[in-house]
Amino acid sequence: MINSKRDKLKYKSIKGTKDILPDESYIWIEVENRIRNIMHTYNYKEIRTPIFEETKLFARGIGEFTDIVGKEMYTFVDRGGDSLTLKPELTASVIRAYIQHNLGEKQPLTKVYYISPAFRQERPQAGRLRQFHQFGAEAIGSKYPIVDAEIISLSSKIYESFGIKNYKIKINSVGCEVCRNEYKTILKKFLFEISDKLSPESQKRINVNPMRILDSKDEDDIKATKDAPLILNYLCDDCKNHFNQLEELLNFLDIKFEVDGRIVRGLDYYTKTAFEIISTELGSQDALAGGGRYDLLIKELGGKDTPAVGFAAGMERLLMVLQKQNQNKFQAPKPKVFIAYTDQSFEKITFNLAHKLRSNGISCEFDFLKRSLKSQMREANRQNSDYVIVIGEEEINSNWLQVKNMRTGEIQKVGIENLENYFLGLDE
Repeated sequence: MINSKRDKLKYKSIKGTKDILPDESYIWIEVENRIRNIMHTYNYKEIRTPIFEETKLFARGIGEFTDIVGKEMYTFVDRGGDSLTLKPELTASVIRAYIQHNLGEKQPLTKVYYISPAFRQERPQAGRLRQFHQFGAEAIGSKYPIVDAEIISLSSKIYESFGIKNYKIKINSVGCEVCRNEYKTILKKFLFEISDKLSPESQKRINVNPMRILDSKDEDDIKATKDAPLILNYLCDDCKNHFNQLEELLNFLDIKFEVDGRIVRGLDYYTKTAFEIISTELGSQDALAGGGRYDLLIKELGGKDTPAVGFAAGMERLLMVLQKQNQNKFQAPKPKVFIAYTDQSFEKITFNLAHKLRSNGISCEFDFLKRSLKSQMREANRQNSDYVIVIGEEEINSNWLQVKNMRTGEIQKVGIENLENYFLGLDE
């Protein structure tokens, strides 16, 4: 039985996607602009990659046995018979562009950032959609921990700039291909001994991706693995020195952090540094951002052996925390001037006056619905206009307009020919 207006709709947005409507899009713009400003402060430049890539790029870059590749990608075959995938994350695409356009030949350290939609076919829940938005940064070309420290500094600075409270930075090392493989053997032995206590999902991961089990949010997994060996105790000297230097650098910058041996990240290409920024405002899915070093990825994707480090963060999750902490105090766009008119014969004059103001960069609105003056004034109030001008017979004959400040109630008399200069002078 149809019981709501929504049930009668012919077309609706796809499950797991969300329309960003006019009364919230300005918040996105403000947040994106602040992120860009901070990225530019750290001298990162924006990169924009296509919305889809060859499927093989993500299978090789992310790892064939990860949940993203195995279960969550939006993959399709195009008319040419090629398998393409809507990008489920951004790092693989950025690195593909880095290799394809020889960015490493142009400068020894390439620092880029992105703000982009991404797509994963997973169960929609708070802060997790099928089309979601990520921002992040990549620093490509340096093996030294000072770049890891900059990436952590950069990502935390973004949250700090929004006044977000109660977030934590957790860091770990996931070792390198040498010490990690040795550690995986030890971890697998432990996991097989307790496999009957693990969730079905984690039981499947023991052979293909055992470290992910330590990052599981399942209560049974957390309880069963509380005494699991941690990779920090099995690092080789190079990885241990790298991690110790990172801790020293973060302490030197007075960046507060916790060492958490269970931060392992979900992607195969990470080496050495792994970190997360978490917020208690997000419940069990508490990660605001995550990142780390991925020295193996560029060579894996066909480029030269090049070290790199970066982070990615969820835009929707940032907005959720801003809303919960009442930090999204952004001004909605509004017209500086609303021009009302007393008679339809003045409509063209009003249009021309609005055109002149707009041509000088002064935001302006007027009535398009041929409403009464009373309705026009209500509309000026609804749109929260700063100033209102009423055009009538007297104003046309005298060439003088009364400009009312809607905040103070003050009225200024301004000549029609001088109107643009009057408003431009207010901003000086």
